[in-house]
Amino acid sequence: MKRTTYAKYAAAALAGTTVLTACGTESVGSPAEDVSTIADTSWVPRKVTVDGKDYTLPTKGALKRAHIVFHPGAAEPEMDGGDSGGSVGCNSIGADVAIRGDTVQVTDLVRTLMGCPGAVGEFEEKFVDVFDNDLKAGLDGPAGARTLTLTSPRRDSITLREEKPPALKGTRWHLGENAYLTLTKNNSVTGSLGCNTFHGKATVKDGTIEFGRLATTRMMCSGPVMKTERELAGILTGKVSYQQEHDSLKITKAPGRSVTARAE
Repeated sequence: MKRTTYAKYAAAALAGTTVLTACGTESVGSPAEDVSTIADTSWVPRKVTVDGKDYTLPTKGALKRAHIVFHPGAAEPEMDGGDSGGSVGCNSIGADVAIRGDTVQVTDLVRTLMGCPGAVGEFEEKFVDVFDNDLKAGLDGPAGARTLTLTSPRRDSITLREEKPPALKGTRWHLGENAYLTLTKNNSVTGSLGCNTFHGKATVKDGTIEFGRLATTRMMCSGPVMKTERELAGILTGKVSYQQEHDSLKITKAPGRSVTARAE
C-alpha cells in the first residue's frame, strides 16, 4: 500500500542551498527508455491529470516558487523524506527517489503542514497523490526545453517542464532581507548589504569571483543590520569560490565563511 507521511520537512536540500551528488541512479539494461538524465535538473510542474481531468498549476503566486528536483538515493536511516522534492507552490515536499530504466520510484514522501487554500491547495493535493508512486517516465523535446511526463499505475499523470537555470550574470541574487548583488557582463558588481548599497569590480573566472574594493554608502543602521553588513562585506572581498545550483548561488570565502543567495 502506498505510504505518505505528512510531517514537518525543512531539509536545506529542498531549498536548493545544498545538494548532494546524485547517487544510486541505476539503469536497467532493457529496451526501456533510460530517463536518468532527469536527475539534478529543476522541473516545473505544469499539469496533473487525475481520472481524465486536468489540473493546471495556478499562475498567481505558485508558479514562481514551484520546482521539483530529483536526487536519486535514500535518506539517512530513521529520517523521513529524502533529498528529492521541492514545492508545487505552497508546502515543501521531500522524498526518496530511485530511477530504473523508464521508472521513477518515489517513496517515503513527506511535506510541511502549511494550509494551502484555493487552487494552489487543490493542485498540491492532486500532485502529491500521483507523485507518491512507481511512475513511468517519458521525455520529449530538445535538451534545455524538455517535457517530462510521469504516469502512475492508475494512468493518472504529472506533466513537468525543464527549467532553465538563471544566468550567473545579470540576475539579482538575494543574500537575505534587503541584501542582494548583481554581477554584470562588464566585470562589475552592484547591490546592497541590507542597508548600504555598494558597487565595485568583480571578475568571474574558473569557478571563482574576484571582488575588487567595494565602494559603499555610509548610512548608519541598527546594530544587528550593521553586524550582518560587516559579515557580508567580509565574504565579498578578494577571490572567493562559487557554486551555482539552479536558482541558488553559494559564495565561499573560506571554510565556515559562506553565504547562499537566491535568484529573484
